[in-house]
Amino acid sequence: MDDVFIALGTTIKVAGSQPAFRAVDFDAVLAVARSARAAGARRLGLVSAMGASASSSVFYNRVKGEMEAAAGQLGYDTVVLARPSLLSGDRSTLGQPQRAAEKFAAAAMRLLRPLTPANYRAIDAADVAAALVNGVLAGRPGQTVLLSGDMQPR
Repeated sequence: MDDVFIALGTTIKVAGSQPAFRAVDFDAVLAVARSARAAGARRLGLVSAMGASASSSVFYNRVKGEMEAAAGQLGYDTVVLARPSLLSGDRSTLGQPQRAAEKFAAAAMRLLRPLTPANYRAIDAADVAAALVNGVLAGRPGQTVLLSGDMQPR
């Protein structure tokens, strides 16, 4: 196994608390990344979040940033971090609850798309996956961050 892709995450609302959110978005992600590295994986692709920063005052973004920093210390040759904006797509096919505010935001973003900077446009999960795979397969040494605008179809 050379490559590992991790697109694991939740929301604080679904998790039920900040500690439960951190258990998924930091602890579980890092456990998978460590296990894959121990099994010989050399390249890592991770879905993170727009605004991820270990120094953020926003808990969600801080946890994502801390996860990115910790993953970068695991000894992978290549680490590609995808930081999408609002993910669009049908969550019900994944057994996930519909989120009314997110559905409204996605509809508004579609209407405003021509006026919205690429990094802030809603993005289809399939576009994120394709960009992440391409980034990992490129195999650039070190860490690469793919912002949402970089992953938007041209």
